[in-house]
Amino acid sequence: MNNFVLYCKSYSRDFLRLKRLLESVKRHNVDHIPFYISTPASEKALLEEVIGKVDYDWVADEEIVATNPRADLVKYREMPGGLSQQIVKAEFWRLGLAENYLCLDSDSKFVRDFKQSDFVTDANVPYTVLHQNKELFQLATNRGHHKVEHDLRVEAERVQKLFNRVGPHFYCAPAPFNWSAKVWQSLDQEYLQPKSISIWDLITPEHPESLIYGEALMKYCAIPLIAIEPLFRTYHYDWQYFLMKRLGETEAKLAKHYFGVIYQSAWDMDGHLGAPNKSLPSRLLRRIKRFGRFLQSYL
Repeated sequence: MNNFVLYCKSYSRDFLRLKRLLESVKRHNVDHIPFYISTPASEKALLEEVIGKVDYDWVADEEIVATNPRADLVKYREMPGGLSQQIVKAEFWRLGLAENYLCLDSDSKFVRDFKQSDFVTDANVPYTVLHQNKELFQLATNRGHHKVEHDLRVEAERVQKLFNRVGPHFYCAPAPFNWSAKVWQSLDQEYLQPKSISIWDLITPEHPESLIYGEALMKYCAIPLIAIEPLFRTYHYDWQYFLMKRLGETEAKLAKHYFGVIYQSAWDMDGHLGAPNKSLPSRLLRRIKRFGRFLQSYL
């Protein structure tokens, strides 16, 4: 078992983004930390066609799902992809490949060199991203996007109630998530098994995996909590990206404080592989709205 690995759960539409991530890992992975990628088994051939066969280890999503004796492959296949991928990422630990793993999204890229000690202590305890989202909330408030803070606070409150915790809202996002297998195992033993449920019942659109991990860590204390700020700069919204770029933010400047950057695929559509899902009029309207938000960044 490795002390620490990199892991990305991906799928075909994100393979061009994943190729960019892999190239950045090869460029900046000073310690040659193992990099695991999982996809549906049916997409392995396409994965190798797009990103090649070297510099990573491949695992089938189905193999990860099957490691949980209480999981249901039928339920996995019927579940929306955006939700099932959260659970697959949270279940990667069951493969027994690593004690800790940095869980990356395909729309990530490293912008500076990194080594294992940047993510775990000498005692092999991972640093935990844990903060109150004040920077994003303040920025959203300044720009009049009040729904951003409201929705995230409501989400945090729902997950806190699952663990009967009263107090400040804490967030373990954005990605990448620096996770310990011990924390996920404690959730399984202390919360899921006594309730005779699996993580497939717990993680829902209302209860995201990142918040569940943080609350489980604070509740069951499976590892020492050593809090750090987000590891990557994440552009959650196009208006945020346009504003920060106008203020002079570049990848070169980000490298001073962040290991990488994330251009959220929810708004950065240019990296999709394959034919667009939306109609031409829909795509044109989307681009017009996006251009309007670009102009708004100057107000």
